[in-house]
Amino acid sequence: MVPENKQMDETTHAPQPRAIALISGGLDSLLAARVILAEGCHVEGINFYTGFCVEGHTHAIRQRKLKKPKRNDALWVAAELGIELHIVDISEEYKDVLINPRHGYGAHMNPCLDCKCFMVKKAHEWMLENGFDFIVTGEVVGQRPKSQRRDTMPVVARESGAGNRLLRPLCAQNLPPTLPEEKGWVNRENLYDFNGRSRKPQMALAAQFGFTDYAQPSGGCCFLTDAQYSAKLADLWAARGERTYDMDDIMLLKVGRHIRPRSHFKLIIAREEGENNFMAGYRRRFVHLDTVSHPGPLTLVDGTPNSDDLDLAARLTARFSKGRDANSVTVRITHLDGTTQSVDATPMSPEEIPQDWYL
Repeated sequence: MVPENKQMDETTHAPQPRAIALISGGLDSLLAARVILAEGCHVEGINFYTGFCVEGHTHAIRQRKLKKPKRNDALWVAAELGIELHIVDISEEYKDVLINPRHGYGAHMNPCLDCKCFMVKKAHEWMLENGFDFIVTGEVVGQRPKSQRRDTMPVVARESGAGNRLLRPLCAQNLPPTLPEEKGWVNRENLYDFNGRSRKPQMALAAQFGFTDYAQPSGGCCFLTDAQYSAKLADLWAARGERTYDMDDIMLLKVGRHIRPRSHFKLIIAREEGENNFMAGYRRRFVHLDTVSHPGPLTLVDGTPNSDDLDLAARLTARFSKGRDANSVTVRITHLDGTTQSVDATPMSPEEIPQDWYL
């Protein structure tokens, strides 16, 4: 008797194999899921939310992104494939992965191998809970220097608990057969042997499947791989004296110019109207500055500034306003208790701002 959660293949009357595919929104995961769909398997997608996704917020915040259509790439991939997508918030659990990675960081603050192990582990738990048979990822041998090497791929399968139920369709022919192949749920001959960092094979396969609009290959989807973002996160931890963060920290690290003139405070200065509007939601949490005499940015002050620090903050705010070439710019300072004061600030010149202030 077939379990209720098993679909029946109409031709053979055998249970249709059920695969859960990790969908990041990138080209590789799109292709991997498409390959398994072509094998006649039932496929659903799963997308894990950590808070560090590049596309998740920047399109909505920065006006310069308006020329590019706003979309969640993972949802778009699912729609293109015609599959259901399960979005799972793992942001709290993910903190331990980021703060205490067993396998260390990549070039920046990216715990890529630990991250992959963790996400496949969560997918494996979901698979067991929902009566699915195997897991699909878009990994390719040799594509990523940390998590997608020939020697680390077995680590992911082992530490996640997925074992031989983890199938990588794009490079399966370079790896030992997995359970889905041994069971005949998929034909190994119809899988691929992609290898290395080049995305030309994937782009050719995308064309074969008729995909013309997809996320830029190798564009990166995680802020933790970005050098500037990683530097700001490291600075945040150093200033606090502990490696902690919350969702608001994650969001504010994504926006504005971050300038630390002194060890006990930093400024987050909006770069355009979209950031001004977004940062306005945090005004009650920070001492903040805005320009009165000229159009200019909203500046949040993170830390414990004294009066001299606020004078410096006013001059920096004036520097990034439309009054940067004026002799004086009127800047309003709003304190945490809601009281305000106005100061006439001389905009700093670029030469007065040491480069090591910029994070």
